[in-house]
Amino acid sequence: MSIIYFYFFVSTSQVTMVTYKVTVSTGNILNATTFSSVSIKLVGTDGESERTWLLSFKWLISFLRGAVSSFNVYCPTSLGKLVLIELDKQHLPFFPEDSWFPAKVEVKAPEGDTYHFPIYRWITDNEVNRFREGTALKVFDDDHHLGQYTREQELKKRAEDYVWDIYDAEIPHHIKAVKAISLPAEVQFSFTKTAEFAFTLATALAELNLKGLDDSEERWDDLDAINRVFFSKDPAVSEYVQKHWKEDALFASQFLNGVNPMMIRRCTVLPENFPVTDAMVFLHGQGSLKEEMKKGNIFLCDYQSLDGLEANTINGKKQYLMAPLVLFHKTPEDKLMPIAIQLKQTPADDNPIFFPTDSEYDWLMAKIFVRSADFIEHQLNTHLLRTHLLAEVFAVSLLRNLPMVHPLYKLLVPHTRYTLQINVLARNRLISEGGIFSQFTSCGKSMITVLQRSLASVTYSSLCIPDNIAERGLQDVPNFYYRDDGLRLWSIINKFVKGVLNYYYDTDAEVQKDSELQKWIQDIFEHGFLSQTGNGIPQRFTTVAELIKFVTMVIFTCSAQHSAVNTGQYDYCGWMPNTPSTLQLPPPTTKGTTDETTMLHTLPDVNTTVQSMASLWLLSKSSSDFVAFGQYPEEHFIEEVICQLIKDFQRRLALLSATIKIRNQTLEIPYTYMDPAEFENSVAI
Repeated sequence: MSIIYFYFFVSTSQVTMVTYKVTVSTGNILNATTFSSVSIKLVGTDGESERTWLLSFKWLISFLRGAVSSFNVYCPTSLGKLVLIELDKQHLPFFPEDSWFPAKVEVKAPEGDTYHFPIYRWITDNEVNRFREGTALKVFDDDHHLGQYTREQELKKRAEDYVWDIYDAEIPHHIKAVKAISLPAEVQFSFTKTAEFAFTLATALAELNLKGLDDSEERWDDLDAINRVFFSKDPAVSEYVQKHWKEDALFASQFLNGVNPMMIRRCTVLPENFPVTDAMVFLHGQGSLKEEMKKGNIFLCDYQSLDGLEANTINGKKQYLMAPLVLFHKTPEDKLMPIAIQLKQTPADDNPIFFPTDSEYDWLMAKIFVRSADFIEHQLNTHLLRTHLLAEVFAVSLLRNLPMVHPLYKLLVPHTRYTLQINVLARNRLISEGGIFSQFTSCGKSMITVLQRSLASVTYSSLCIPDNIAERGLQDVPNFYYRDDGLRLWSIINKFVKGVLNYYYDTDAEVQKDSELQKWIQDIFEHGFLSQTGNGIPQRFTTVAELIKFVTMVIFTCSAQHSAVNTGQYDYCGWMPNTPSTLQLPPPTTKGTTDETTMLHTLPDVNTTVQSMASLWLLSKSSSDFVAFGQYPEEHFIEEVICQLIKDFQRRLALLSATIKIRNQTLEIPYTYMDPAEFENSVAI
């Protein structure tokens, strides 16, 4: 009763003072509530308020999850234009320590202006936290001394919280964090995500009813035994793969629309170490490789980066990993079909070239060795390096170098959600010395070597899908849905980014003098690409156009590209014979020596299979707090022009999503991985 009386007394005794109406919105997420005492100070160009405890008739329920509560702050005179607010959360006696997730604060000034302060972060301490007014400001536009000081202090604190660390000197650097719990609270999983993402194989093994098989070192007796443990994630795809995995048409289509559409390229000259002749691939003289290459109908996949790697030992058995070359032909019916496979890089009598005309199991075994090699190339290069590790570099650099008030921070922070924690978990549970990838894949001992080789081959153009498609000569390949959807998405993202950045940067000179922006790209160049020159990665920005393209690439990589190479993992790899994580017999050196028993003995053991299935199952699951691409529940931008650009962006994405869904109704295997309604803003899984 005394608190209510005090509140009433204070409210009625200061009616002659100017009044600021403060509205505090607590986030509507699990555990966002605080029962601590919260105070606020308003800081403007003409002065600042006293620190005011936010008391109301609601009292303890003012800051419940999802609550919107209003308070009055009184000042003798106007504070001028508001620059920032200070929030202070103090623990109350007899209540447990807690964290608080304020979403935003709005302040209505006595002059009638409303100021918006986006927050969207956890406050876990009992210290003063400063938040800027929501209008985006570049460093050279931030002319208030308190604004400049707050900007500097924020970046100083972030540099302490987000420290670079080195896993290996020749792969991208990462955040220094031994465990997920040691990450700053603002980048950790939500409580919902944490509860659902119990990153243990036991969880997945139980969901897939594979408990008890994870310790079995036995071989598979027959394909029916594998079928009995197979669980279909998406019947439209995974069941199709299980039924048709032996067919050449499905084998070829995976290089366009499977989880690794990054390997295939048009072939204009056969590699010298792949001595395929016309007579080998065109029966009865019904074609010519030279002529077909001239027409653009010959395509190649070359796994040279896997050559010479030391293979793993699993269950006491030596494993085998090849570095194959695969030749494809686009038929007059516009179907892509494999026509030749060489499993080792160096031609030799004991390294035969396999063809569809060979015996059933000779040809099938050759394809199995290719798919197993593709598993390694996909997981380490296409997936881990080119999405997860680069996304982490983009995120850490953003958090170290750009304050919350910077327009690029506001644009990119949704595309960093959960990335740091998912990567810490991956380093600890998947790719560590005792991790699943180290123990149950063919290249466990050579992971770092693959990553080193892969980074050395990364170019800027390979990360930008329009350039990448052109460089690989795939502009007119039919039925290439990764390309079709990806180019449309790139265009939509680019138009949005161009609108936003052109609003904030009037000239190239403004880009050049934005010191925070230049530090961001310098950090990326140094810690992500290890200062390697010759790959086209920019070291600094000199024009607005350069900035727009790079930011488009960042958003595309963290969202659409990650989905394209991640979401379908269980669809295409859950049926193990289609994409084995390892193989435990060497490839045939002489044709006509293989049969079904040879194949079964070559495939991984039971425990290796189920461990792989469980891992891929986990990596393909999205959580219930999924946020679809282009949706921004956290409102970091307040400018009307930018808010309209976001609405236009979302409208174009919705139209693309509808177009993709209509197209997929006509496809035997629907391609959903780049439907913007189906993937997140960030590398969150």
